[in-house]
Amino acid sequence: MDYSNIVSWERSGEIGVLTLSNGKENYLFTPDFVDFIKLKQWTSESDLKGIIIRGLGRNFSAGADLNQLKELSKDIKYLEGKINKGKEILDFIEDLGVPVIAAINGVCFGGGLEIALACHMRIASEKALFAFPETNHGLIPGLGGTFRLTQLIGKKALDIILNADMVNASYAFELGLVNYIHESKDSFEWAKGKLLSMVSDRPKEVVNYTMQAIRNAGRLSRVEALKIETELFCRLAIKMQSH
Repeated sequence: MDYSNIVSWERSGEIGVLTLSNGKENYLFTPDFVDFIKLKQWTSESDLKGIIIRGLGRNFSAGADLNQLKELSKDIKYLEGKINKGKEILDFIEDLGVPVIAAINGVCFGGGLEIALACHMRIASEKALFAFPETNHGLIPGLGGTFRLTQLIGKKALDIILNADMVNASYAFELGLVNYIHESKDSFEWAKGKLLSMVSDRPKEVVNYTMQAIRNAGRLSRVEALKIETELFCRLAIKMQSH
């Protein structure tokens, strides 16, 4: 197992597991919650086909440590740099060529929810709770949460962010914030099974191209996305002939 800040990385076959570990609530000390260089090293392993992000223990993450945030805010330029680095990390996770699943138990608040939103899928236990509590503290989500939540659930994001109310797993599923709910208190093993069902019998290239094509669908024009889809399909078809 390798450690960076409050994050550990371990492999389970073709799956990598990124674990947040910082006390009962798994608070984030800084917006750039993981060493970016190490994250790039971990996720570049050639045989890696998928990643699960989880919190150690009962909770995914309660978000920022407010006392630490107050200290960081004494130097606004420094804080701004940390926030931008945190956003860069989440953009990197979102753009990975393998599927990333957030396995969510307990609370998933603030920065913790922003990490989960950067994942490609969210699987929650029945007792999971979601919230952006920032407005209760005179803040707003700062790691891309306003954008990603709005992209995901539309104008309902306004209610969740401005009211700062807790959302339970069933309502989160209804909103489309969560992809699956599992009855177990610990969603990790089910998330692992789900991820393996998607990638274990498929070549790494097929996984990578699928991720690229789906990402293009959300970012490029229809014409551009479909042109690249054809190119990716033909590359795989050529390889199929050699088998």
